[in-house]
Amino acid sequence: MSNRPVDEQVPAPHVTVRREGRVGVIELSRPDKSNALSRSAFQAIQAAMDAFEQPDSEVRAVLVCAQGKHFSTGGDLEEAKAMMREPAVLDAFLQFVNGTLQRLEGSLLPVVAACQGLSLAGGLELALSCDVVFAASDARFGDQHVQYGLVPAWGGTQRLPRLLGIHRALDLMYSGRWIDASTAQQWGIVGYVVEPGTVAQEAMKYCQLLASRSGPGLAAMKRLSRFAVDIPLDTGLRAERLAVVQAMRDPDPAEGIAAFEARRTPLFQDR
Repeated sequence: MSNRPVDEQVPAPHVTVRREGRVGVIELSRPDKSNALSRSAFQAIQAAMDAFEQPDSEVRAVLVCAQGKHFSTGGDLEEAKAMMREPAVLDAFLQFVNGTLQRLEGSLLPVVAACQGLSLAGGLELALSCDVVFAASDARFGDQHVQYGLVPAWGGTQRLPRLLGIHRALDLMYSGRWIDASTAQQWGIVGYVVEPGTVAQEAMKYCQLLASRSGPGLAAMKRLSRFAVDIPLDTGLRAERLAVVQAMRDPDPAEGIAAFEARRTPLFQDR
């Protein structure tokens, strides 16, 4: 992947990667299996981020979407069964998947998810790793590990309490129930609810808007906000203050202020 142009459609097992203008697209492409997430899928996501984050890639935002009826109903069952009796192999796989999801969280690029149908278990955990989530109004979200005697393995027990609070998170995991897009929006899992059949298009419009913003500015907002979750307020405020002082040396703030004063659209440097 990293040796090929990102604007060339690149087929990978269970995932398709391409570039649309300044938006990098990671599309789950296993609709016959409800986009079950395999090792090869996460390898393709890693390779896509390698390419999108290259300085000369021109990608300024990333869209994670899916073909077919559902976003993803979770991990690949056959792979999971094969690893059940090999703890070392399972642990290595979980480390790789968690590293991939942390890669989405830690990337300096904004990452947006477009969810239709079901986002369950590992599919929910993938969506939780993105910065902004769009959902079709008839989409459903849930964690089903409890129904099969399993424990969330890709960050669900860590991200859900941070996002929802301990009581809602435990209820969602304990019950295994599905919540609708409206409830997911009220709880903070979803940012935007749109008409069925339009979720990928609406999320792409949002990504294109982000791609027109100052890249360093968005990167600083993401880094500081992710950092803020696990640190004391005064530590976060100090980090923010230092980042702002550093950012003011960049040409984008000056251009933004000049554009505001001239009542025009800012022309941020393409880098």
